[in-house]
Amino acid sequence: MPHPFTPVASLLVDPRNARVHEEGWQSWSPSGAYALGDKPYRPTNDNWATVCYRPGVTVPEGTFQGEGLLALDPGDGSAVRLWAAVDPTAKVPSIRLTVTGDRAEVGADGPVKEWTGPDIQSVLASWATSQEVPAPRPAPTVWCSWYEYFTDVTEDDIHENLRAMDTLDLPIDVVQIDDGYQKALGDWLTLSGRFRSRAGIADAIRARGRRAGIWTAPFLVDPASDLATEHPDWLVRDPDGGFTHAGRNWGHDLRVLDTTHPEAAACLTEVFRTLRAEGYDYFKVDFLYAGALDGVRHADVDALTAYREGISSIRAAIGEDAYLLGCGAPLLASIGLFDAMRVSPDTAPHRRSEADDYSQPGQDPAEFTGVGRQWQHGRFWVNDPDCLMARPAVETRERWAAHVEATGGLMASSDRLLSLDEWGVTTTRRLLSGVDE
Repeated sequence: MPHPFTPVASLLVDPRNARVHEEGWQSWSPSGAYALGDKPYRPTNDNWATVCYRPGVTVPEGTFQGEGLLALDPGDGSAVRLWAAVDPTAKVPSIRLTVTGDRAEVGADGPVKEWTGPDIQSVLASWATSQEVPAPRPAPTVWCSWYEYFTDVTEDDIHENLRAMDTLDLPIDVVQIDDGYQKALGDWLTLSGRFRSRAGIADAIRARGRRAGIWTAPFLVDPASDLATEHPDWLVRDPDGGFTHAGRNWGHDLRVLDTTHPEAAACLTEVFRTLRAEGYDYFKVDFLYAGALDGVRHADVDALTAYREGISSIRAAIGEDAYLLGCGAPLLASIGLFDAMRVSPDTAPHRRSEADDYSQPGQDPAEFTGVGRQWQHGRFWVNDPDCLMARPAVETRERWAAHVEATGGLMASSDRLLSLDEWGVTTTRRLLSGVDE
């Protein structure tokens, strides 16, 4: 049952100048500042509400709501106020704000503490610094297969781009294979027909003086996978005995791996130990929201505890020296677990998102939330603004490149490198090197 909202503050505002920052639940959830007359971004269908927002949470019309964090600039020259979760890695309360006339009322469904500061980004940064997270390691530069090849990537595509990196003299540290190498979600060690040898391609990457990276969605399971067929007891269930629904993507419904089940946990550990032994030392773990979904698990623990323990087991399997990038992750519950974190929805070769839902791929939503979460960079992790796409076919590529450059975060290219024109090559080289040419 949801907890009731209790009042935490009542204050005067200037309705013309006040602004409210909503913090979204996970990487893809819209986050940023709004004027009081703005309509905040909300899910436009039920599936996206599960996959990209806080599942099971509906925000009333005319209400601002932050998940664990909500800031208000009253607009009258007085201090900015921030209401924040007391222990964000254990409990992330929803915090609501409504305005009637010139008075704002704030309530929360769990304990919060209040902070003040001169502006919204500063007070958020001050709160982040108080969490005492060790300074993150610098991020390597990356080439990622996703935004050119998507799930159709082949081993030959990786080899082509490896050669192109040398030909074009691009300062790329990590070559990261994204979704498409595996047979199915959950069957991570079984190859699709487009790849011949996972260890072999890692050896080829390393032979050219670069590091091998790989993508997984460790908490998602395809119902048609071997794992789901052979081990249905490894999946999280709902209270009625059915499987917990993790939304729909890739054309089918998704299940959740129960990492509190000893055999499922051992399998997950074996997957990451195997990948590490094959030479991969950069891991992008994606769709992590699934690990924090409510459900009936083998162990009697809450969803956030199960999520954090699952990520900790992945870290133990890959070693402290490997680089761990999170995506689609419940952000406040992830503090202290990652080297880098996606802080926005996916970008895309186009600006507008589908149905104007700001959790969906598009340069507009990626910029909005990426800017709104700039305060996290260097405090919790290295911010990942998502990949640079500099090929001529990309809409407003100059503007998107400027956004990626301005974040100061993880720099990753995701083009077929031989498709780049002179501007694309020069811009990619400059952003990856961090040096103006």
